[in-house]
Amino acid sequence: MSSTPPPSTPPSSTPPPRTYRVKSFGCQMNVYDGERMAELLADQGIAPAPEGEEADLVVLNTCHIRERAVDKVYSDIGRLVKNWTRDDGTAPLIAVAGCVAQAEGEEIMKRAPAVSMVVGPQAYHRLPGMIAEAQEGRRPVDTDMPAEMKFDSLPARRKVGPSAFLTVQEGCDKFCTYCVVPYTRGAEVSRPFKDLVDEAARLVDAGAREITLLGQNVNAWSGEDAAGRAVGLDGLARELSKYPDLHRIRYTTSHPNDMTEGLIAAHGELDKLMPFLHLPVQSGSDRVLKAMNRSHSRGSYLKILDRVRAVRPDIALSGDFIVGFPGETDAEFEETLSLIDAVGYAQCFSFKYSPRPGTPAATMDGQVPAEVMDERLQRLQAAVNRDQVAFNLATVGKRCRVLVERRGKFEGQWLGKTPWLQSAHFTGDAAIGDLVEVELTEAGANSLSARLLHPALV
Repeated sequence: MSSTPPPSTPPSSTPPPRTYRVKSFGCQMNVYDGERMAELLADQGIAPAPEGEEADLVVLNTCHIRERAVDKVYSDIGRLVKNWTRDDGTAPLIAVAGCVAQAEGEEIMKRAPAVSMVVGPQAYHRLPGMIAEAQEGRRPVDTDMPAEMKFDSLPARRKVGPSAFLTVQEGCDKFCTYCVVPYTRGAEVSRPFKDLVDEAARLVDAGAREITLLGQNVNAWSGEDAAGRAVGLDGLARELSKYPDLHRIRYTTSHPNDMTEGLIAAHGELDKLMPFLHLPVQSGSDRVLKAMNRSHSRGSYLKILDRVRAVRPDIALSGDFIVGFPGETDAEFEETLSLIDAVGYAQCFSFKYSPRPGTPAATMDGQVPAEVMDERLQRLQAAVNRDQVAFNLATVGKRCRVLVERRGKFEGQWLGKTPWLQSAHFTGDAAIGDLVEVELTEAGANSLSARLLHPALV
C-alpha cells in the first residue's frame, strides 16, 4: 500500500465520518462487494446516509469492463466536488474502489485531487485503516492482491433480503484477449467449502430464501467437502440444497470450459437449482472465438446446451455477445445471428467491442468502425429481444412459484422472480420473502403479469 501526499485542497484533515454511501457499478460481483463494504463500514459505527442527504464518506465502487468506465468515474468525482464544502466547513471523503481503482491506481490520485483513497477489489477489507489515514491528511492507495483471503477480515453479513449473493470464486485464468478481469481481479481463487457453507447458513438464518453463487468464472469453483473429497460447484450446490429453509439456488457467471458433467447432471437432479443458465458465448464464429482466446467452439457450446436441455427441458438460457471484435466480418457476424436463432435465448446481454488498455485485442488489426458496430448491435438486440418475448409468451398459462422481493407501484401489488428469472407482478395477500404459487397470465418483453393462486407457501 502506498500513500500519496495530500493535495492543497480539500482540507488536509477531516473528522471521522459518521455516514457513508456506496455507489456500485457493473456486475453482480460489484453489487456483492458493495454490500460487503457497507457492512464493513457499519461495523466501524458508520451509518448509511439518509436518502437525499450528503454522506461523510462516498465510495465509488467501479467497473472497468465497458468503454468510458474511467471517464464515468471522473465525471462522478466532479459532481461530488461541486458540492464539496458543507455548511459546517467539512468535506466528504471520496474513496474510489473496484476494478477502475485497480487498473488506474496512482493515476487517479494525480488526476483527481479530491479523491481521498483508492482501493482495489482484493483490498477493500483494509478500508477502516485507509479511512484513518485519510483523516490525517494522507491519501492511501492499496491495489495489492494479497495471498490471504479478504473474506476472513470482513464482518458477519448484516442486511439480508429474500435473495442474497454469495461470492464463491474470484479472478480469472482464461485471459480472453478483450478482457481486463485477469489484471484487475487476479488469478482464479476458490473460497473454502466450509467458509461458504457457514456463510450460506447465516444468510438463510437471516431470512434468505434464495442464494445466487457468484464468481468471475463461478463454475470453476473447486474445493474439498467436509469429508475431504474433491468437489466442484455441483457438490457445493448439493450441500446447500440440504438447508430446509433455502428454496432456490442460482449461479453466475459461468464459462463453457468449466461446464462439467456433474454440474449439468445437477440441473436435472436438484429441484432447488433453478432452471436458468447464464453461459456467455460472445460470438457464433469459430475464427472470432479463437481470436478472442475463448476455449470453446460454436459446436462445443451448442453441445453443452443440448446436454443441459436433455436433463432440464424447461431451462431458460442466457448469454453474452460482443459485436465488432477486431477483424469481425459481415459473414462472421451473420454466424452470430444464426447461433442466436439456433438457441432461442430467454435473456441476453450484448455489447459493442471496446478496447481495454493493456489487453491484446486493443492493438489488433481490423478495428471495426463505430457505425458498423452500431448497426450490428441493433440487429443483434432485435434478434435477442424477439426471442425473449417468445420465451415469455411460451410461459403464459404455466403455474410456478414466485419469490416476492418488493412491493409494486400499485396498491396491493407485489414483484418477484419466477424460476426462470423473469420479473412477475401480481396483486393479493403476500409479503416480502414469501414464496407464492401463481399462474402467469400475460407477457411483455421485460415482465409478466400473474394471478395469485396460493399465498405464503413458505
